[in-house]
Amino acid sequence: MGSGESGNLASIMDSLASQNTTVMIVSDPGVRKIGLVGPIEAHLEEAGYRVVHFDEVSPNPRDYECLLGADMFRQEGVTALVAIGGGSPMDVAKAISLLGPNGGTFEDYIEGKAAYENVAPLVCIPTTAGTGSEVTRSSVITLAETHTKITLKHELLRPDVAILDPELTMSVPASITAATGLDALVHAIEGYTCRLTNPVSKAMGAAAMKEIVEYLPKAYRNGADFEARSKMQEGSLLAGLCFGSADVAAVHCLAEALGSLYDTPHGIANAIFLPYVVQYNAEEDRALHAELSRIMRFADELDSETVAIDKMVRGLYVFTEQLDIPTLGELSYVKASDLEHMAEIAERNGSTPSNVRPIAKADYLNILEQTFL
Repeated sequence: MGSGESGNLASIMDSLASQNTTVMIVSDPGVRKIGLVGPIEAHLEEAGYRVVHFDEVSPNPRDYECLLGADMFRQEGVTALVAIGGGSPMDVAKAISLLGPNGGTFEDYIEGKAAYENVAPLVCIPTTAGTGSEVTRSSVITLAETHTKITLKHELLRPDVAILDPELTMSVPASITAATGLDALVHAIEGYTCRLTNPVSKAMGAAAMKEIVEYLPKAYRNGADFEARSKMQEGSLLAGLCFGSADVAAVHCLAEALGSLYDTPHGIANAIFLPYVVQYNAEEDRALHAELSRIMRFADELDSETVAIDKMVRGLYVFTEQLDIPTLGELSYVKASDLEHMAEIAERNGSTPSNVRPIAKADYLNILEQTFL
């Protein structure tokens, strides 16, 4: 972060917590190793804050990691949090902001036994352009014992402040740039088309799709392209606001099933299934999907619905291939014998009913089998 951004962070922290109190920085080991955390930590200490650091965060964060962080929150007398990194540190920080002050387990909140209250202030500083977690009210966590993903969801979990600095994304490798960028594109597409969509989601989603389709290939090819990095951060944020005001759908249901079983990075999992699910969904509402194709500039205004949809489906297959996204079958660790179980997990996902086209286990299995070839 530049000095201006660091100064802004100190001012923000002054409004969220008293000086001489303790701030917890949540990141992952990689983000800390490449030096993105140190300057922020030093600046907070110079501004009068005691800083503790929690970086026991996996790519698909586990419940026990959040519980460890919540224990540290209480033991160290933490009063506010700063999350630095991708979606995983931000999701863990959200969970700690809830479990730290209040205690309890994930099941307590999901089952309604505990109330969402007394949530600690949280500032999110994303270092990737993808999850949009810096502006959403959700925290997705994997239950280690059952290998299932659950979602804490409440307005109080929405971060108090999001700070976007494109410079923090400049060192992100091309493979992660592609995966996180496609995650954002899925957020925009699903938020725009799902059954819970609304005018606000559609406005945010349309703007996000236009920017991501144009600028993701540029950021992928040249990570030092500041304009592309800036536009991707903006697109990611808009996509987060889009699905955060609506829901995700079948792509995420499949991605979370794959991630829960194999720990596949979430962005890669979403990217694998995106073209297949869009092709499946287009049969339900052809006008909507032709509109989607025009928004992403795969088709123009003169194209018929059929032509527009065909161009989008083909375009998304090519788009993901050009970003070197593997097929499901190219992931050597995925077993054909697990496809039916993945379909069952996807069907049980709480976002299945939001998919624009009704989808059941057999449909999920058919998509999985297509991607596995």
